[in-house]
Amino acid sequence: MQGDYQELVDEISVLLGAPATLEDRDFGLIAFGAHDSEDATEVDPVRARSILTRRSTPAVRSWFEGFGIARATGPVRIPASPEAGVYRDRLCLPVRHRGVVLGYVWLLDAEPGPPPERLAAAMDVASRIGALLAEEKQAGTDLSRELRAVLAADDGRRESALAALRTALGPGAEGLHALVCVAPWPEADAPSARTVPGAAALCTVPWRTPDGRAVGALGALVRLRSAEALSPALAAGARLQGVAGPGTTAGVGEPRRGLAELPSAWREAVGAARAALAEPPLGPVATWSGIGPYRLLAALPGTAEGGAAAADPAVRPLLAAHHAELARTAEVFLDCAGQAGRTATALGIHRQTLYYRLSRVEQLTGLDLDSGEDRLLLHMALKARRL
Repeated sequence: MQGDYQELVDEISVLLGAPATLEDRDFGLIAFGAHDSEDATEVDPVRARSILTRRSTPAVRSWFEGFGIARATGPVRIPASPEAGVYRDRLCLPVRHRGVVLGYVWLLDAEPGPPPERLAAAMDVASRIGALLAEEKQAGTDLSRELRAVLAADDGRRESALAALRTALGPGAEGLHALVCVAPWPEADAPSARTVPGAAALCTVPWRTPDGRAVGALGALVRLRSAEALSPALAAGARLQGVAGPGTTAGVGEPRRGLAELPSAWREAVGAARAALAEPPLGPVATWSGIGPYRLLAALPGTAEGGAAAADPAVRPLLAAHHAELARTAEVFLDCAGQAGRTATALGIHRQTLYYRLSRVEQLTGLDLDSGEDRLLLHMALKARRL
């Protein structure tokens, strides 16, 4: 579908001799034409923000809607307003289907403007876009509901949810997919799947932050051409994480053919997102195959569901808030493979200070840092607490 939108937008651009942008009725970006001009005013702040963030601000939306575009059945000319960040006149083509506005095509405008016959031809193309949007809106609503049922269902209801999603996807259900988790997701609803190239469905699901707060996550089912080429899923994760904003990450599960293993793929995507939250260098988009030991930690009871995994009794005293400096010292020491020189340099402390802190860690935990098994236990516990 995304390719169809791009072709239709390009067709309007050719007809009217100006780059066109397609947005849904909520001002979410769907497709846009390329600018080949060196004139910086052609990419004013409003258009630049729309392309970079995939949406416009409520203030911009309200300003444009003030010109009656939601009621219009033909082209609407909108004058420039530098104070609103709009440096060039705009031409808006309402995208309708059966009388209902579903989106807008935007173009830069200049006198005398396109001739009437070309505007009429462009409106015909806008009507074809409207038919596509209406068709996809109906399908996307169903897919969102069924994907949510699969990702959030308990074992007893999952088979029926999978069957419903398989029916909704049709022949595409047996194709290759990857699941993407974006967390925490700051909104109650998922964006339209048409705004994310390659996405078959998007939905929001319950999710807990590492400190146990109930919020939400976004799940995206992304079509793949090859199990070796995760780029569509990575691109979808990056785009959605950018929409979610700072403090969020995205995780991508291993590719699966068909739908039977979607629950496992979702656990992987969630685990990868949690690992990126715990270790920012892994993100902002992490893959299940790329998070190393966090694959084991994410599978521990409690962490997979978002609750804090119960700390090992030996390590629990070290995790008290007033021992945060000791806990960090121990973690950096283990990250540095027990090399005192590297650890002291990383922490910016003298070796004698390091040795003192490590002895305090041993006293608190009863663990022997010369023991490989004790080191493994401590290292895993310190990493698991982040999840």
